[in-house]
Amino acid sequence: MSSFAPDSIVLNRKLPLWYQVSQSLRASILGRPARAPLRLPTEEQLAEHYGVSVLTMRQALKELEDEGLITRHRRRGTFIEPDATRAPVRLLGSVDAIVAQQSGMTAELLEHGPVPVPAELAEYFPGLPEAVTYHRLRSDEKTGEPTNHARNYIRPELAARIDPEELVRQPMTKVLRDVVGADISRITDTVQARLADPETARLLRVPLLSPILHYTGIAYDTAGQVLDVAVIHYRGDRFSFSVTLDAT
Repeated sequence: MSSFAPDSIVLNRKLPLWYQVSQSLRASILGRPARAPLRLPTEEQLAEHYGVSVLTMRQALKELEDEGLITRHRRRGTFIEPDATRAPVRLLGSVDAIVAQQSGMTAELLEHGPVPVPAELAEYFPGLPEAVTYHRLRSDEKTGEPTNHARNYIRPELAARIDPEELVRQPMTKVLRDVVGADISRITDTVQARLADPETARLLRVPLLSPILHYTGIAYDTAGQVLDVAVIHYRGDRFSFSVTLDAT
């Protein structure tokens, strides 16, 4: 039986290695093709793939097992749980955590093209009259139920290198980093409780003024320039966000 092949990452030594590995593997699992093998490589093979110790790899796998994404069987190996449900994402500052949160859904590109920079986002794009926007509706792969709709505002020079078809298969953060080659240094997140406006209620199939989670994610490069502003509306009954702060 062939094994599932996870993505590779560049590890950040300022964050716990087991956490980065677990989030990268989580993103690979949730974003895997429908016919991908369910069996994972051995602990030793995964540790070599990520460049970490077997002990670190074991801790990362335990995190995914506790979420219900994988099952581990003595002598048989480790397997992806095909009917696993999504769990809240613990954000510790890793871009791979953002990719993991965005993965595992079916996306429909509703529209894309140049637009004037919205007044509320002008501070992120100083001197830039236009950005390129991508509006997508994401749905649960198993039920087809809409879960969130997202608008990304991208700098035009980056958008010129994006194939819109990539955004049907992959999250924007992953496309910018791995396909376009953008040097993302950090992402700042803001999550607010809001009430569904008419457009959100229609797209997410929820009653008007029902509670939703309004997320804004701003991606910066190493020079501090904003590359992407993501504005996402999540169904309040389908998502939660959890942030863990390391006090050491």
